[in-house]
This record gives sequence, C-alpha cells and structure tokens, in this order.
Amino acid sequence: MKLDDCNALITGASAGIGREFARQLAGRARSMILVARRHERLIELADQLQREHPKLLVHIRKVDLGDLGQLQTFLEWLDREKLEVDLLINNAGLGDSGPFAESDPDRNKEMTVLNVATLTLVTRHLLRRMIAQHRGAILNVSSSAGFLPIPGSAVYAATKAYVTSFSEALRAELRGTGVSVCALCPGPVVTEFQQIAKREGVQPDIGPKFIVVTVEQIVRDALAALEADRPLVIPGFAMKLLMLLARLMPMPILRWVARMSPRKRGVV
Repeated sequence: MKLDDCNALITGASAGIGREFARQLAGRARSMILVARRHERLIELADQLQREHPKLLVHIRKVDLGDLGQLQTFLEWLDREKLEVDLLINNAGLGDSGPFAESDPDRNKEMTVLNVATLTLVTRHLLRRMIAQHRGAILNVSSSAGFLPIPGSAVYAATKAYVTSFSEALRAELRGTGVSVCALCPGPVVTEFQQIAKREGVQPDIGPKFIVVTVEQIVRDALAALEADRPLVIPGFAMKLLMLLARLMPMPILRWVARMSPRKRGVV
C-alpha cells in the first residue's frame, strides 16, 4: 500500500511511538484520527501538525481504550461520522515489569484488555470496509518480547505473542484482498512506556545501548515495511540478529537462560 493520501487511525497517539507515527505521516496522509487518553496532548499534537501541514485534516478523540465501554462508544462515533480509514495503526499498549506473583490483578486485566481485546475489536470493526474497498493496511505494534517467554514481564510478553501471531494469521487470510498486515516488533526504545510500566521502587532496565533504537528509526522502518508489504519488521540490526538467534534456539536452552537471568528488585 502506498501511504500517500492515506486516511490513518492511530491509537495511543499522544506520546512515544504513536506520536512519532503521526509526525512522520503528517506530510503524506490526507487525514488522521488520533486517539489517546490524554486530551491536552492530543490537542497540542493536532495543532502542531496542522500548522506544519495546513491541508491535513486531523480528528482527535479522548478515549480510554482499556475501557471496553468507551471503545464501543468510539467505534459507534466512527460509524456515525462515516470517517474513512485505510491505514490502521494499533499502537496503544500497556506494560508491566516485575514478578507475576506480586503483580496488580487490575493492571494485568487492563493490560490484557488493551493489548489483546482492544486491538482485536478495532481491527475487526474496520477490516470489512477495507476489504470491500480493496485497499488498506494494518500495522500492529507488537514487541520483540513476544517472541520469547520473558520472566519479569510474563503477561506483557504473552500479550505481544498474541499480537504477532494474530497479525501473521490475519495476513494469510487477507491474501489477494488488497489489505496488508504487518507486525512491528521493536526491542528496547526510550519512551514514557518504561516509566509507566515500572513498579514503585524498581528501576526500569532497557538493556545495553547497542540494542536500543530511536523512536524515529522505529517508525521509519515500520512505514517502509508497510509500503514494501513485509509481514514483520524488527528495527535495528542488533535486535534482528538477537531475535534470529533466539528463535532458532531450542526451548530447553531458552528455559536455562531464563533461569540464569538476574531477578531485579532494586530500589531506585
């Protein structure tokens, strides 16, 4: 799919990767629907984009996508306004770090709803219209954590494994329809995500610097992958290599590595 003159819907657009998607698409898209919980940030972003790109049409919606009632209201609004969407970027997500036995049950529920249920429901709602128009692209923001069971991020990694598997299966189903699907699986990246995901008294660890990729590079690689109709993108050479090795390792070795990994609980 060519992204020029696309009509994009970006979830989790107020910060981080979602915000950068909006910024890099602004010079190419015809219209955007930006969705997030933080209304003030959405207003600020929309104002900036329209100053820089006066022809761009921007809609903003304050929605807590982890609340299925608010999600349903948002989907009904989309139908009522008859807004065209031919590029869906499912970016909204929530993380957590720390032992599962000490996790907050409410946060686990919210993470599962947002990372799995919301992504699935939004995709299903928009997909049939894309198929009918023989044009569309869906970019699901997964994570390299989804390739492996990650001690200390058990629920998060499992939800991202769902996103990657769902994307691959959906892509196969949609072959020949004019609708493409791509899973974006970044490794460590410095955004507000780590601060939100960390628990009180625990310092977030994003890993060695050589595997960290900038938000700008992640988004550039993802958009290039969409236009090249690639099924999956892992930004950064080091992460590509590490994930290739990890996926080739037998599960017994991965279990041994997981047992040997340090359990980090230190106070900031």
